[in-house]
Amino acid sequence: MSASDTEIATHAVDLTDVGLFVSGQHTEVLSWLRANDPVHWNPDGEGSGFWALTRYDDVLWAYRNHTAFGSERGAILGGSFRSEADTARGKMLVATDLPRHRLLKQQIHPALSSAVTRRVAERVRQLVDRALDRAVTDGGCDFATAIATELPAGALMEVMGIGYNDAHHLIGLTRRMVGFRDEVFVETGGEERVRLAWLQAEIFEFFADLMAERRTRPGQDLISLLLTAEVNGRRLSEEEIFYNCMNVAVGGNETSSYTACSGIHALAENPDQYAQLIESPSLLSGALEEMLRWGSTNAYVQRVAKHDIELGSVRIREGDSVTLWNISANRDEAHFADAHTFDIHRTPNRHLTYGAGIHRCVGAPVAQAELSLLFEQIVKRGISFRLAGPVQRLRSNFILGITRLPLAIA
Repeated sequence: MSASDTEIATHAVDLTDVGLFVSGQHTEVLSWLRANDPVHWNPDGEGSGFWALTRYDDVLWAYRNHTAFGSERGAILGGSFRSEADTARGKMLVATDLPRHRLLKQQIHPALSSAVTRRVAERVRQLVDRALDRAVTDGGCDFATAIATELPAGALMEVMGIGYNDAHHLIGLTRRMVGFRDEVFVETGGEERVRLAWLQAEIFEFFADLMAERRTRPGQDLISLLLTAEVNGRRLSEEEIFYNCMNVAVGGNETSSYTACSGIHALAENPDQYAQLIESPSLLSGALEEMLRWGSTNAYVQRVAKHDIELGSVRIREGDSVTLWNISANRDEAHFADAHTFDIHRTPNRHLTYGAGIHRCVGAPVAQAELSLLFEQIVKRGISFRLAGPVQRLRSNFILGITRLPLAIA
């Protein structure tokens, strides 16, 4: 055992410690857990805690086993701002189990169809072209704010049927909620649950105004579709519409833009890989999959055990919180050779960044279209870039993102 292994083994591992993820120390900690304690009990200091699954096989098994693991406690540790039970339980897609999950997904899917995805790609193309033109003219930019956010902006404009300014306003709202511990986005003093309540209320107010408009002027956007949707013969309540619009907005805003940042950062730190992309653009598809694996933007999701479960030598009790660590599964040496190496030639690359099973990200095709468009344009232009200052990371153990990424561009 190395010195670092000894240090990890002799100190309590706490996967709620945001500092681990901001500093990058989570990589070493999760590697140790995979090797030594793959079904890890993480106490919360209040007589409770959660299980952490860190090996690829266990994470994939849990994703697919919806009879043993439920989602109605919510995807994020800690429940809601009101109680440990998530207030979106049974209302929002990610906090819903079968059979309602399937019925709700059927109502949301038309707003993320292949036709909508094509419109998103065209809109993103326009926004990215403009942003790249500005960056090249200026000789650089903060990629995280000047270019990466144009991806979800284009998606929101088409999926929600809103204008450019409103799209960026909504991105700001969701970014504050996800970054509720980050001083870049919010004032971090006071009670966290109260802060979350206000941030969620701001998002709901945005959708309430949009809903009022769509009642008189409906379209083919997500809100218009949900206003007329029925599940088991019953119209969705306003709260259910709010929650599912927020689900789509948060999932889309964070995944595509933060993956774009981690992808550019990886290419900047591995210029030989970028040079190969420039020389052989056909490698882009594999490169995107490696960016998704490497970034693992959604670090984990939470599940709850529906009954007692034996996993290895561990007994998980009914009602226990169980977390599925995508970031760890995507670096599992048993499934990915040289797992800690960024390799655009990696194949196969069956990463779990979008999840798996019935809860695989409903917006994955849209996110994939956004990312493909961005990197196609960068490679096609042969843009030269390098880091031009310190990189700043989001203070979160749930969403792994870069909030500041200064680049010199030519």
